Amino acid sequence: MLIIGIILFGLLVGAVAQLIVGKSKSGIDWGLACAAGVGGSFVGGLVISLFAGDGLALRPSGIIGSLAGAIIVTAVWSWWKSRDVAEVG
Repeated sequence: MLIIGIILFGLLVGAVAQLIVGKSKSGIDWGLACAAGVGGSFVGGLVISLFAGDGLALRPSGIIGSLAGAIIVTAVWSWWKSRDVAEVG
């Protein structure tokens, strides 16, 4: 049950991150939303631990840290995909 809750939380946070970044013009990419939400939680936890002075402690974070991390993951993913398209085209 916990895993389902984590996945659903990741989907929600990742979808909100796509809306904030502006990537959702063609709809929400649910695969990216799940990856950005779950991965963003750990990225947010890493950033928060760095600011708190705990060093590089990788840990899950709360709602705000998860959203901040998901925004970072979504923005980096969007930049990476646009870079691939520019190299090919």
